[in-house]
Amino acid sequence: MTTITTTDLAGAVEDVAAHLYVWALKDIPQDLRDALAAARDRETSTTGIRILETIHRNVSIADEQKNLVCQDTGIAVYTCRVGEHFPLHPARIYASLKAGTARATVEHPLRSNAVHVLTRENTGPNVGHRLPIVHWEFIPDWDGLDVKCVPKGSGSENMSFLKMCVPADGVSGIKKFVLESIVDAGGKPCPPGIVGVGIGGSADYAMYLAKEAIARPVGTRNADPLVAQLEDELYGLLNETGIGPMGLGGDVTVLQCHIEHADTHMTLNPVAVNYQCWAARRASAHIAADGSVDFDREF
Repeated sequence: MTTITTTDLAGAVEDVAAHLYVWALKDIPQDLRDALAAARDRETSTTGIRILETIHRNVSIADEQKNLVCQDTGIAVYTCRVGEHFPLHPARIYASLKAGTARATVEHPLRSNAVHVLTRENTGPNVGHRLPIVHWEFIPDWDGLDVKCVPKGSGSENMSFLKMCVPADGVSGIKKFVLESIVDAGGKPCPPGIVGVGIGGSADYAMYLAKEAIARPVGTRNADPLVAQLEDELYGLLNETGIGPMGLGGDVTVLQCHIEHADTHMTLNPVAVNYQCWAARRASAHIAADGSVDFDREF
């Protein structure tokens, strides 16, 4: 466990952002490593086995050289759980996350991926207008701050899908859309990865939920038993598609399927799918009100 203590909270948040961005890109979580090892053990396709062994060699080399597991450093997406008594305003938190992202990009250095959406001109060290992206959750009666960084590369993020199903489509309509989305994606998002499904809320919130789903520890299940049952069913169905590692055929198309859900309007049934490639990168930290940081606490 790494712990730092500082009275400069803005500086602590900046340091955490810089550390999490690089850490996520270089050191994939143990639960993902275990899932990749299990995938290699159960894959029967010769090509699929070779691809999964190459992925393992890729991870080993990244560990040995303390380097990135993928050349695409993505854009940094943060989720912040802010206690109502945390002594730093969210505006200052955002400024520190932005400064930390830019600092990490320059100091490592990382590839600068951020561009203006129309001119395609590079906007600098992975920051720009409304970049990095930050999702917020505010927690009552708490004085801490949790920060999670999920770098999103283009291959997986391009394979995002949204459908406004109607209530009459029911659960079968949800399953059909998820399966069709992953079959359409094929090998483009570098499978096997994590399929995140967001159900409910509104169109934009369903996509946010799908992204939260891909950032859960691999194989964890939704607390709602009905949703957990759907996760199990979709996980099995997706691996029956035969898409396989890198879309070249095989038994292992996805490492897991996670679902996050919200209640919705009686006439709505939004369903979003977000894909995270095999290098399903994530890193998180907890910052206490006194400035101490715990990098072992995941949320």
